[in-house]
Amino acid sequence: MMKKMFLIAAGLALTATVSTRVLAQDAKSVYDDKCASCHGASGKGDGPAAAALTPSPAPFAKGLAGKADEWIAKAIKEGGPAVGLAPTMPPSSDLTDEQVKGLVAYMKSLK
Repeated sequence: MMKKMFLIAAGLALTATVSTRVLAQDAKSVYDDKCASCHGASGKGDGPAAAALTPSPAPFAKGLAGKADEWIAKAIKEGGPAVGLAPTMPPSSDLTDEQVKGLVAYMKSLK
């Protein structure tokens, strides 16, 4: 019985680790697709489209400082104006809550 419980626990731990990696990979691909052209590959606000934007995107280290995950998620889902940012930041309302959660964590890792 103990061996069976150990195997179940080990399986759950492995599943959680794999799921976290999958979420991180998915978040990076979503970021690359939807955010990097303006925010840059490393979140410094230096993407190829940033030069044409007024105002240009702030680096995440500055722009996300002190911001709650919910605020960042709202900016992603509803666009810049929803949180007092530039109207040039479009909404990504097509993302699932799970994708947004992963994207928030990924963006915070770039700061």
